[in-house]
Amino acid sequence: MMRFFWLLFPLLLTAEEDFISHYEYGQMLYENPRGVSCAQCHGESGEGRLIVAYEDEAGKQRLEGSDIRLDNLQSMILSVKKYHKIMPRYYLTHEEVEAIYDYLKVKNSMYIEKCKIEGTSKDNK
Repeated sequence: MMRFFWLLFPLLLTAEEDFISHYEYGQMLYENPRGVSCAQCHGESGEGRLIVAYEDEAGKQRLEGSDIRLDNLQSMILSVKKYHKIMPRYYLTHEEVEAIYDYLKVKNSMYIEKCKIEGTSKDNK
């Protein structure tokens, strides 16, 4: 038994503290935070997407998830914590929302840079 321990000891010295990266953690949370994926409504990269299209007495209707790629961290934290007509309320910690935010910023870095160059912001969209 002790001989087995000495064989594994070098691996323990070089082991990483975290099993997944911050990016992977954000991706995991975005894809399935509490049973309902953010991507189902906000799209694979946060670009927003059509949830459902239907017709009623008022005519054709569309229910769409919003584009969150240009949201700032504070607005994401507030959105997750408040009640919405459609979006479920997620009970995510500040660190979890920050991981999702960071994941989306890395994933959309080229889009965000393009918006900065063009002077596009969330307010002008």
